[in-house]
Amino acid sequence: MRTLVRAAFWLACIALGMLSLLPVGQLPPLVFDWWDKAQHALGFLVLTVFGLFGYSSFEGRIVLGLLGFGAMIEFAQAATGWRYGDWQDWLADAVGVAGAYAVWKVVRAVR
Repeated sequence: MRTLVRAAFWLACIALGMLSLLPVGQLPPLVFDWWDKAQHALGFLVLTVFGLFGYSSFEGRIVLGLLGFGAMIEFAQAATGWRYGDWQDWLADAVGVAGAYAVWKVVRAVR
C-alpha cells in the first residue's frame, strides 16, 4: 500500500507542476474555474497528505520539500511569458501544507 501512496505522491507532484506551468487558457475550465488561492491550498494539502502517508518517517523533509516545491513553481511561472509568480500563491500553498501537517500531527498524537 505504501508503494501505491508513494506513486500517487510523485504523480500528483508531476501533475501539479505541469498544470501550474500551462498557459491559463489551456487549463480545463470546468475543473479550474474556482478561486485561485483555494486551488493552491487544496493542491498542496493533497500533496502533503500523500507525502506524509507515503514517507511518514520523513515528515519534516516532506513539509519543507513541498514548501520549496511551491516556491520553485512560482519562480518558474515568473520565468514564463504566459504565467506570473505570486508570493500569495506560495502562501496559499503553505496554508495547504500546514493544514495537512497539523491534522497529521493530531491524528498521530491520538493514536
